[in-house]
Amino acid sequence: MIPDYQTLMLPLLNVMSNKKEYTLQQLITQLQSEFNLSAEELELKLNSGTQTVFENRVGWAKSYLKNAGLIDTPKRGIHIISMRGIQVLASKPEKIDNTYLMRFPEFVEFKKRNQPAEEKETPVTPTVSQTPDEVLDSVYFEFRKNLATELLRKTMQCSPSFFERLVVELLVAMGYGGSLRDAGRSVGRSGDEGIDGIIKEDRLGLDVIYIQAKRWSADQTIGRPEVQKFVGALVGKGAKKGVFITTARFSADAVTFEKQTDLKIVLIDGAQLADLMIDYNIGCMHKRSYDIKSIDSDYFVES
Repeated sequence: MIPDYQTLMLPLLNVMSNKKEYTLQQLITQLQSEFNLSAEELELKLNSGTQTVFENRVGWAKSYLKNAGLIDTPKRGIHIISMRGIQVLASKPEKIDNTYLMRFPEFVEFKKRNQPAEEKETPVTPTVSQTPDEVLDSVYFEFRKNLATELLRKTMQCSPSFFERLVVELLVAMGYGGSLRDAGRSVGRSGDEGIDGIIKEDRLGLDVIYIQAKRWSADQTIGRPEVQKFVGALVGKGAKKGVFITTARFSADAVTFEKQTDLKIVLIDGAQLADLMIDYNIGCMHKRSYDIKSIDSDYFVES
């Protein structure tokens, strides 16, 4: 199991006990060996996909030790244990975590700087095992998951014609179908041998995409026969590309069949539909943004 960033603090400081200079990547490599992590664990990324979980946790462990004065940074990207860090190791602590680091005034000040103004008069007792990046990711994806559930619920409450219009707006927002007006004229011809609509692949209409849209309950499963019927309809039209969109889910057999067919078929189930609606602002709107920034180390290099 990947250790949390507080568990990494003491082992990280122990690695640096030889008083040598280390880059962050060298520290990560040393700790990988110490914890004997599997390839899958080392490749596991944050929800945002920007960094591996292990790299992120080592980075935050290093950052917190630095803010407590246990690590020095003599030059950009280089880290070395400080005299205080050596003294801490000499005392043989059982563990180093946020609570332990609160004995150092620099760390207390660091934590206070990162508290909301109204909370700065209260004692800081940091016990969360997740890094700030992980907390932010978790909160964001919890919001997103709840929004996706609500979007599907709202979609199911609407009429079939509204769902057809929603599909059109989504595909146009994704760059298909040319204009919304053009796309709207070509979608909605339900009952046409298993085809619910035809939409341009691009603004010039060099190719077309055939659409099947089923507004089924989220707990229903669309099996292989329905997908086979859609493929048969495409073959009958001489079509090469199709998108099957549903608010329900596809069975494993249906997904396997889609991968085996020679036609270019995309299956979009309810979960993916909701994700795409969020990504392209269909049925939801922008509420607020947080601009997350990090230090530009190059800026502080003096020539």
